[in-house]
Amino acid sequence: MNKINFFRQLVIVLFLTALLAGCAGTKTSESTGEYVDNSVITTKVKAAILEDPMLKMFQIKVETFKGEVQLSGFVDSAEAAARAVQITRRVKGVTSVKNSMVVK
Repeated sequence: MNKINFFRQLVIVLFLTALLAGCAGTKTSESTGEYVDNSVITTKVKAAILEDPMLKMFQIKVETFKGEVQLSGFVDSAEAAARAVQITRRVKGVTSVKNSMVVK
C-alpha cells in the first residue's frame, strides 16, 4: 500500500507541475496574466486614439504582445501616424510601439 500511495502522490505532483508550466509564458506565447495585461493595454490605446479628434475617424488596428503595441491600418498623413504612435507611447504598460500604418 505504501508504494501505491507514493505513486499516486508522484502522479499528482507531476500533473500539477505540468499544469502550472502550461500557464507560463514563453518567448512566443503569453501567460494568462500577460494576456490579460495586454488586453487592458490594447483597450487603453484604442480609447486614447478614439479620444483624439485628429485620429478618431481613422480605423487603426491595435495589437499588443508582451507590452509591445503594433499599430496598423490606413491614415491620411504621416502626422496622423506620428500622433497615433505618440499617444500610444503615453499609455501605461506600453514597452514599445511598432508602426505598421500606411499613409494613403
